[in-house]
Amino acid sequence: MLLQVPKVLTPDQLAMFRQRLATAGWADGKLTAGYQSAQAKDNAQLPENDPVARELGGLVLDALGRSALFFSAALPRKIYPPLFNRYAGGQSFGFHVDNAIRYERSGARSEPVRTDLSATLFLSEPGDYDGGELVIEDTYGVQTVKLAAGDLVLYPGTSLHKVTPVTRGERLACFFWMQSLVRDAGQRRELFDLDRGIQHLTQAAPGHPALVQLTGVYHNLLRRWAES
Repeated sequence: MLLQVPKVLTPDQLAMFRQRLATAGWADGKLTAGYQSAQAKDNAQLPENDPVARELGGLVLDALGRSALFFSAALPRKIYPPLFNRYAGGQSFGFHVDNAIRYERSGARSEPVRTDLSATLFLSEPGDYDGGELVIEDTYGVQTVKLAAGDLVLYPGTSLHKVTPVTRGERLACFFWMQSLVRDAGQRRELFDLDRGIQHLTQAAPGHPALVQLTGVYHNLLRRWAES
C-alpha cells in the first residue's frame, strides 16, 4: 500500500527545519549505504549521530504521534530514528531495495528494526527544484511521487524505488523505516480499510449499534495478527 499522509509538519516547523539544515554537517550519503545501494547512491546525508539529525528527528516522531492516519496505516512497533538527505546538482539514487534489517545504534545496544515500511517526508516545496521524484515500483505498477513540503509518503519496504536526478534547486527530505505490529502487508491493509470505515461511520452515524461490533472485529483481528 502506498499512502500519502498530508501536513505532518506545519509551515513554521518546515521553515525552522530548512534553516537548521542549511548549516548542518552534511556528509556523503554512500557512507550509510549497503554495498549494492552505494553503487546507485549519489546524495548528501546527515550522519545518524549528528545532533541536528537527532533534534529534528525527534520533532518528526512527535508529529507522527499526532497523526491518526499514519498510525492506522503503519501500526508501528519500532521506528528507526529519522534521517535526512539532500539532492542537488544532478544527484540521484538509482533503483534499489532497502535493507531488510536496520540496526538502531542508540545507547549501548544495537536494536534490530525490520523494515516493513519505508517513509519519505518532503521538506522542500516541489516548485523549488526540478526532478527529485520518488519513483516506486509495486504490485500496481510504477508510482511517481513528488509531494508538497510537510507531506509524507508511506510505502512497502519491499518496493524497488529510486530518486530521479535533481537538475535545479535542492531537494531536502527526511526518511526512515519502521517495523509494524502486523508483519503481513495484506493484513495491515485490511485493518487499515476497516479502521477507516469505522471512522467514517462514526462521523456519518454516531451511536450506530454496528460501531461496537465493527470495533470489536477490528481489535480481535489486531489481537490475532499482531506480533508481541
